[in-house]
Amino acid sequence: MRIAIAQINCTVGNIAGNTAKILEAVEQAKRAGAQLLITPELALSGYPPVDLLLRETFCQSCNDALTALVKAIDGITLIVGHPRFQDGKLYNTASVIRNGEIIHAYHKRVLSKSPFFNEAYYFDSGSEPCVFELAGIQFGIQICTDFWLGHLCTAEDYSNPDILLVLNASAYHINKQVSRYQATHEFIKRTGISVIHTNLVGGQDELVFDGASFAMNRHGELTHQLDEFVETIELVDIHDRQPIRGKLVAPQSPVASVYQALCLGVKDYIDKNGFPGVLLGLSGGVDSALTLAIAVDALGADKVKTVMLPSQYTADISLEDANTMAELLSVKHYECSIQPLFDQFLAKIEHDFQILPDPTGANTMPENLQARIRGTLLMALSNHSGSIVLTTGNKSEVAVGYCTLYGDMAGGFAVLKDVSKTMVYQLCEYRNQISPIIPERIIHRQPSAELRHNQTDQDTLPPYEVLDAIIEAYVEKDFSPAEIIALNYNAADVNRIIQLIHQNEYKRRQAPPGIRITHCDFGTAWFYPITSNYQGWSTLLAE
Repeated sequence: MRIAIAQINCTVGNIAGNTAKILEAVEQAKRAGAQLLITPELALSGYPPVDLLLRETFCQSCNDALTALVKAIDGITLIVGHPRFQDGKLYNTASVIRNGEIIHAYHKRVLSKSPFFNEAYYFDSGSEPCVFELAGIQFGIQICTDFWLGHLCTAEDYSNPDILLVLNASAYHINKQVSRYQATHEFIKRTGISVIHTNLVGGQDELVFDGASFAMNRHGELTHQLDEFVETIELVDIHDRQPIRGKLVAPQSPVASVYQALCLGVKDYIDKNGFPGVLLGLSGGVDSALTLAIAVDALGADKVKTVMLPSQYTADISLEDANTMAELLSVKHYECSIQPLFDQFLAKIEHDFQILPDPTGANTMPENLQARIRGTLLMALSNHSGSIVLTTGNKSEVAVGYCTLYGDMAGGFAVLKDVSKTMVYQLCEYRNQISPIIPERIIHRQPSAELRHNQTDQDTLPPYEVLDAIIEAYVEKDFSPAEIIALNYNAADVNRIIQLIHQNEYKRRQAPPGIRITHCDFGTAWFYPITSNYQGWSTLLAE
């Protein structure tokens, strides 16, 4: 027999659009001779629907769409993910539809409690497994965390199905596919059951779903691997009750996957929210250069505008490199000096508040003022055109608070919010291997905010390779300060960086949403209190 995997890009709340996309996949699968089509988790509603599930009208709309979908299915068996009310309970459901009726309905049993979608808050847990027969083959069904967290499948539970079908809405982070392979290998080794994974693809707020659906036979051999980050309908042929070798896409490097994730995240955030385009401040630095490259690759040059906002501290090479990159990418580029506004603000502050310039440079008010003037101008242009401002700050800066509220943090979407500075450089090098659009001088010059004379980032921060390693160890790997110091990092650096991370929680709470690419980002997976007297890291260091 032949099975079709529908790796589709569904939009939360676009129930009619999602239904149409599912029906289009049905017709394509039928033309290809498939007898069974599998869609991702909650394909009908989009994932994650979060508080929309608390709206009775939303759930009723999903039910109405399901009813219409069921009536339209003939000549193929469809497995569709959707929310379902039954007996006063709401379930995350996979329905098996055949010849205009639902022949089985599986309710997800292991509900995710992840920060970005606490399913246990919205859904009730199912209690029964589901096995159905088609063309003499026994199929079991699980939904996402049923498989990844549940370890539900036993001989007693499933009566030895031939193939397990897993409907996923599994969000991307670096090396996520490796962990998926490992979990599937372990499952097959334990049960001897073949597995077919169908995963959602697309951007949804801060999450990106990478697709990368795959199948393994009962020997743990990969038989199918679909593309990352693209919609596709792929066919899986079954022989001797297991998948036989078909499409096998070669794995990409982690850097290539990150770049594609960022592009898809930007594209879907802009397109699904109906923005006409984007604009960003192009400084001549590496972060804004990468943000511009991603924006153009995601949206096309016609939807991207750049603005250079120099002050007296802006180097000539910054102006030159910004102009060069804008020309290379054929984007509309503006230049507007903020110097007159900056001088007026300083004069007003000095006159009305008797605040004199600090000759030592210890007072950062003039630096932050420049950033806020730039932020105000960018937001004014955004208001005028309807285009959304893409902020250009990276995870390293956001972690330790080296960013300005209402300044460089002002905007609607933070493309590099979860991208470390060292990863920024890797992404620039990767993009230039495709075509050289980022001037080499931008990549190799010493990083600087250019908010005072002869300023460099390393005036007040350790080298980025050190800073990023400490941030990764503390934030993403949950290492203690003592464990980080044991990795031969300077104790004073570790203590200071961890203190900065917690002191700047209030800034991150006011930052725009941004794309998640790591296991622990600051948008969906990090929830520390702003107000806290806990000083555990200092205590550990003192010991």
